[in-house]
Amino acid sequence: MSRQANRGTESKKMSSELFTLTYGALVTQLCKDYENDEDVNKQLDKILHHGLFSNFLPRGFNIGVRLIEDFLARSNVGRCHDFRETADVIAKVAFKMYLGITPSITNWSPAGDEFSLILENNPLVDFVELPDNHSSLIYSNLLCGVLRGALEMVQMAVEAKFVQDTLKGDSVTEIRMRFIRRIEDNLPAGEE
Repeated sequence: MSRQANRGTESKKMSSELFTLTYGALVTQLCKDYENDEDVNKQLDKILHHGLFSNFLPRGFNIGVRLIEDFLARSNVGRCHDFRETADVIAKVAFKMYLGITPSITNWSPAGDEFSLILENNPLVDFVELPDNHSSLIYSNLLCGVLRGALEMVQMAVEAKFVQDTLKGDSVTEIRMRFIRRIEDNLPAGEE
């Protein structure tokens, strides 16, 4: 029994390392394909947010949709009632489930529409060192696209951006999230 549990843990670690290395290869290729870091940052954000990963994965694969579907199926989490509850689910369930970490939630705005996710450890950067000529690259910008894309699938428009990054010498990685609005389903006239 312990052998099977050990294999499961080893398999998840290998999958995580494989994803980290594959993601690193993707970032390297984007740095070669685009002239400046700002364009690379935009592409990293769009890859998951707009389903553009289909250029790198099987055709028609919308990773944002798949991720939220997988999350909802596996986590048994119901609809969140407010942004604070959403923040808790993101940090304590989603990050734990997919990256094996639990970021802390801090710096709530007085209105309760903004907060920061603090990642003491970012698994995406385990094997990474930024070259001097890419000082404005937001290497893990994919995470912001994932967060925005997944939340849009549950009718929540948010802004997500990096404020601090350990790759740039900061002591932690900080993602700032801001609630923009609820996305209403556009039903045809007369249907409810």
